[in-house]
Amino acid sequence: MDTMDQSPNESVRDNPAPALSHTEIRTIILGVMLSMFLAALDQTIIATALPTIGRELGDLEHLPWIVTVYLLTSTAVTPLYGKFSDSYGRRVTMLIGIVIFIIGSIACALAPNMIVLILARGLQGIGGGGLIALAQTIIADIVAPRERGRYQVYFASVFMTSSLLGPVLGGFFAQHLHWSVIFWINVPLGLLALTIAFHSLKKLPRFERPHRLDVLGALLLVAATVALLLALSWGGLRYPWASLPILGLFAASALLWVLFAVRMRLAPEPLIPPGVLHNPVVRMAVLAACFGMGTYIGLTIYLPVYFETVRGLSASLSGLALIPLMAGTVVGATMSGRSMAKVKHYKRLPTVGLIVAMATTGVLAVYGQSLSIVTVEIILAVISVGLGTVLPVTMVTTQNAVAPHQMGTATGTANFFRSLGGAFIVAIFGAIVLGASGIGGATSFESLGAVAAQSGINLADVFSYVFMAAVVGFGLSLAFLLALEERPLRGSAVKAAEAVVAD
Repeated sequence: MDTMDQSPNESVRDNPAPALSHTEIRTIILGVMLSMFLAALDQTIIATALPTIGRELGDLEHLPWIVTVYLLTSTAVTPLYGKFSDSYGRRVTMLIGIVIFIIGSIACALAPNMIVLILARGLQGIGGGGLIALAQTIIADIVAPRERGRYQVYFASVFMTSSLLGPVLGGFFAQHLHWSVIFWINVPLGLLALTIAFHSLKKLPRFERPHRLDVLGALLLVAATVALLLALSWGGLRYPWASLPILGLFAASALLWVLFAVRMRLAPEPLIPPGVLHNPVVRMAVLAACFGMGTYIGLTIYLPVYFETVRGLSASLSGLALIPLMAGTVVGATMSGRSMAKVKHYKRLPTVGLIVAMATTGVLAVYGQSLSIVTVEIILAVISVGLGTVLPVTMVTTQNAVAPHQMGTATGTANFFRSLGGAFIVAIFGAIVLGASGIGGATSFESLGAVAAQSGINLADVFSYVFMAAVVGFGLSLAFLLALEERPLRGSAVKAAEAVVAD
């Protein structure tokens, strides 16, 4: 097992709790699931409310940053949460994250203008960024790696529920109540999550090591990412790709990434420890998840646009049409997670899953215009199931490859790169849809179809390029998965099988 170097003078406190029963484990899981649901729901509930928010606040130009700033801040603080929880414990870190998230939600609900709302969303992201990673880390603390795969299904269920409920609730609140309700609803849910987490996490084992938080590294990371995303967002739209502003943004991003890399090498406790990424298992698993999950996030953002502008569906019907893509990941994750407890070569299923996902996405790219909507739905379900098989394997193998006291850092690093991959691939898909297509006159996705028709642009051809880009993303995920070393998982396969039957 690979571990990071540990100083002989380092203060160590390992206070593992007694072995937990399956009932106690389920209680802890339920305690963290609501916290996780808060973060997951917030990423989906706002989408259908964005047009109303922009209209009522009178600012459409900065509207995308409501989503982007949350993604950026939550991505940057994810490794910090891992380090902090390794130093001071998962329970107190989870409680801090929930409190910050509640405060950020109140600030969003009270925001009088777009700039304040964007800043409040950044604060909300600082709170929400650690909740998902902490939930996964807590499961890693209490469940042996060989039994852990099936518990990823609980997380997949949270994401599926939030993905299905979020757009419906967001549209309903914005249309019939007020857009601020999508943030006010976080207050009672957050207080409930705070109460449950406070009581249910008392039995968690303790694997504590003192760490230093690399705030400078996080700032460099955010600055580098913002510069790159601005270049991808503005290129071909606000400025030509070869213009000085776009080239300057790319150059600034490259410089900041270099400084971030230098910081990683020189900092006593870097934001992303080189010792974790030097672990070949962690590195390959993280990159496989980065491209696989990043491509999936990109599809979930732009498929509704495809349904509305190419297929002519209404907003509500496009939300329903997205269900196969959302729900299939749970099926795939269930198959993959439970098979890990029973088979030696646990990479085979996700390998086949990614190959199938690539092939079916390629069918959409080549024949998408001639396929019926029912056929498209079946293809999306197959893509989703195939991708779902990858998620438990990449997370469990990452956690299996590090020492217990590195679990928070490794899990945070994995989630960090998954979110970063999503941000980059969403920007790339956006550049294809809005930039490469030459559509610059649309002020929103709602007007995209009309502008395209006036310009003589076939949006079906544009989305063929998006689907081909998705094939490339899945292909990169497959390449890193194939390079991933299959190490034996710690824990008992028999106990894992018994736990599955108990459910």
